[in-house]
Amino acid sequence: MNNEDSALGGTSRRQFIRKSSMAAAAVAASSALLRTPVYGQNQAPSANVAGANNKLVVGFIGVGGQGMAHVHTQKAGAAANNIELAAVCDLSKTRRVSAAAEIGGACQPFKDYEELLARKDIDAVTISTVDHWHCKTAIAALQAGKHIYVEKPVTRYLPEVFDLYDAVKASGKILQVGSQGCTAAGWHKAADLIKAGQIGPVVWAQGYYCRNNPKGEWNYPIQDFSKDPTDIDWDKWQAPVHDKKAYDPDSYFRWRKYYPYCAGLLGDLVPHRLLPLMVATGNPEFPKRVVCIGTKNVHTDKNTPGTPERDVPEHVEILAEFPSGMSMLIVASTVAARSPGFVIYGHHATLEIGTSGERVDLKPEKEFADEVDLQTFDGLTPTEDIGQHEKNWFDSIRSNTQPNAGIDLAVRAQTVISLAEMSNRLNMMCLFDEATKKITTMDGKEVAPLNYGVIEPS
Repeated sequence: MNNEDSALGGTSRRQFIRKSSMAAAAVAASSALLRTPVYGQNQAPSANVAGANNKLVVGFIGVGGQGMAHVHTQKAGAAANNIELAAVCDLSKTRRVSAAAEIGGACQPFKDYEELLARKDIDAVTISTVDHWHCKTAIAALQAGKHIYVEKPVTRYLPEVFDLYDAVKASGKILQVGSQGCTAAGWHKAADLIKAGQIGPVVWAQGYYCRNNPKGEWNYPIQDFSKDPTDIDWDKWQAPVHDKKAYDPDSYFRWRKYYPYCAGLLGDLVPHRLLPLMVATGNPEFPKRVVCIGTKNVHTDKNTPGTPERDVPEHVEILAEFPSGMSMLIVASTVAARSPGFVIYGHHATLEIGTSGERVDLKPEKEFADEVDLQTFDGLTPTEDIGQHEKNWFDSIRSNTQPNAGIDLAVRAQTVISLAEMSNRLNMMCLFDEATKKITTMDGKEVAPLNYGVIEPS
């Protein structure tokens, strides 16, 4: 035993430092929670909280490709989750009739979501519409007393997410964002390690979602039923957007390519990396400043005859800084698939996280090797799985607790996404004040957030 160990009463220096850092981290985390600003109204108590044995009746708003994925997983898990699939809604007659038939039983199809929400027996709805309908349908569902699972991105534009935040808090209902990676155990293990002080101050994080589609990402086959323009209520489908057009099957099936309906990679692939990484930090924050570069130099749409070139980039890179001093890099691509791993770098150690949240490696910096142990946490469950994410939502409804991708995470992540779109499209660095929600340039000039009609096309 050396003199230092003796002075510590037999406790090793490494153990002493670890215990001290964990205690300090716990105090810091508690203080951070107390400092977290509250937007809108406080969370209202949820009325008619379902007990563990109460069946939840669910409906679906939007039953295209993603909507049917939720129909399939919720139908498969209906007994385990004690739910009943009761109704579907879609502006396409073909889609709503087909979805209701696949669910079977007394499942009722609706054209208009207002009619579905009028059913008093429905407890919760899954929203998988085109992005520009996320906010309107979600707020309407909350006002009708329903819990909501809404696909990412939670809203199309930034002002909408603050409206939705207030609606969730006023309703007391449970919102889950469809970024299923947030339920993977690895991200939560990383958060525990960070809050315990294992990697020291967080310096930066990186995440990637990269593909390579030579024929252009989202150039889905145009199905035969779209040849009949009366199959869909096109006017209502595009109602919220500013730049309306005559019925166009390409826009209907390949809407992720066009700005009036979505933000492209920023709304589709980026949330699958951004939200879990924010969970992994242990203290999701609003961004302080955001810059984004989007490029479109491969022109993959030329390889799919009959489709226009996309509005949105084929490749995006986001760099965000947070008030804690941490920076985060998110890259998404449709033209280059190779990418590094998911890493959170701390002053004392680094966390390498498996793509599906199934593994976490804690690797000390050499300067702190005497204070931090090299550790591997493998076989973590659940991995990235829609069914498990839905189960987390149902469990949260019954226990009246916040889910893994709730509204407090959603509003912060959407702020990053929306500022990234602004940065790329307006060629600027966006500074954000979380107290006032104002966006400014580096020279202090206030800039209005993007919204319907603020920029072309929208």
